[in-house]
Amino acid sequence: VLFIVSVLGAAWAILTVLRRKSTRDSAMFVSFIDLCFVGAFIAGVYELRNIANADCSNFSADSRFSVTINNDGLSGDAPSLRLNTNKECAMRKASFAFGIMNCIFFAITAFLLLFMHRTRKDDREVATKETYRRRSHDS
Repeated sequence: VLFIVSVLGAAWAILTVLRRKSTRDSAMFVSFIDLCFVGAFIAGVYELRNIANADCSNFSADSRFSVTINNDGLSGDAPSLRLNTNKECAMRKASFAFGIMNCIFFAITAFLLLFMHRTRKDDREVATKETYRRRSHDS
């Protein structure tokens, strides 16, 4: 679910960037959609909440260590280290982290668009207040 919402969110973000003028004109609608994405990301992160404390990787080492003394001197085998990673767990944990980041980013853009709508509305009011016509008087 979180993957689908992320793909849709990325497509929406690209679309709003490419159509900046219409985004500016319909800032309230775009802000509403951004807030809907925030809700969807919160739901996805909530569903993956148990992955936050999961241990997705660990190191293992052979406990064998041997040293041999022969005519040429000392020789030995050192323990080997291995990294074991559960890829499914790691992908879920990464999705969890990106979901949290997307919640923050979409919330920021939603509030910026609300601010843009508010200032744009003030600009229109000022423009209508300043457009007075004077009639010239004929004598």
